[in-house]
Amino acid sequence: MSETLIGLVSNYSPSGQERGAVEWLVARMKALGYDDALIDGAGNAVGVMGSGPRQVVLLGHIDTVPGEIPVRVERDNISLYGRGSVDAKGPLACFTDTVAQVGAVEGWQFVVIGAVEEERDSDGARFIVDKYRPDFLIVGEPNRWDRVALGYKGSAWAEITVKREQTHTASGEQTAAEAAVEAWLAVKAFAEAFNADKTRAFDKILPTLRGMESGQDGFEQWARLKVGVRLPVEMNPGQWYLEMEKTLQVLETCKVSVERVGYPVPAWSCEKNSQLVRAMLSGIRSQGGTPSFVYKTGTADLNIVAPIWQCPAVVYGPGDSALDHTPNEHISLDEYAKAVDALAAVLRKLVTPSA
Repeated sequence: MSETLIGLVSNYSPSGQERGAVEWLVARMKALGYDDALIDGAGNAVGVMGSGPRQVVLLGHIDTVPGEIPVRVERDNISLYGRGSVDAKGPLACFTDTVAQVGAVEGWQFVVIGAVEEERDSDGARFIVDKYRPDFLIVGEPNRWDRVALGYKGSAWAEITVKREQTHTASGEQTAAEAAVEAWLAVKAFAEAFNADKTRAFDKILPTLRGMESGQDGFEQWARLKVGVRLPVEMNPGQWYLEMEKTLQVLETCKVSVERVGYPVPAWSCEKNSQLVRAMLSGIRSQGGTPSFVYKTGTADLNIVAPIWQCPAVVYGPGDSALDHTPNEHISLDEYAKAVDALAAVLRKLVTPSA
């Protein structure tokens, strides 16, 4: 059962360099008996089982963060080490093996997608949003085999630039760099006020200062902050940018601008009382697990596709997310096998709900 997992992890594929792993996975899907396996227009690996009108999409990602880790099995053949073994080739391999185990089911189509660029701008997920309209969506991220994730926070990036006329160093007037520090403290104060009555991290605004620089040209001083934020469902990125601009109006001695950077992503929370969630709980219990729910502070491809597809959705996959992106990234092969069997039970229950 671990051949798919080991083979996929062995094909190192940081964002932007996924092609070799994609080609390997497509060949693996064909060898496992998928009805079709291909590379789509974005470079995603896509495997299709069945041809029915109803559809389950199992969306994982095949790219990883940089940093190659020697692939090896240790601790009496129970742990696989390698970049992506947890985030997120473990879940993607689980999807691949599960659909091969279940096989084609009349009236249904299973689509497994290994999306590219999830660790950057989710180009693979953005490409597929108008290609499919599934009845059910399962997104692959590591949350342990016996847990189901129901929500991921949103994110937004910005550069805050503060400028003012040059002054003498002995003037005692606030410098652009000092004003930039004040700007960051104002952003933090707004977040703290918003979070005051929130108990869950999922419901809080979590800003981070990711970089800062300053300079001058003889006539003008400037300072620039790179600010990221994890956002709750209650605050979409557009609202966040407006609140930042309003908050920074307190800096009266300087010119302040907020530049939006990259792709802002709204948070998403899945419906808890759905046929899919009930099937997930049943599938985990069928393998002796005690299922639980989790809401994550990161962002996933769930945030890209779920708002458009508007179908029952969950996030599932083996692996300890605390090992994401770390030099010690590894996954338990026993946990992987349990996840495959649990997910197979989920799919069978979805396609035969009266059983």
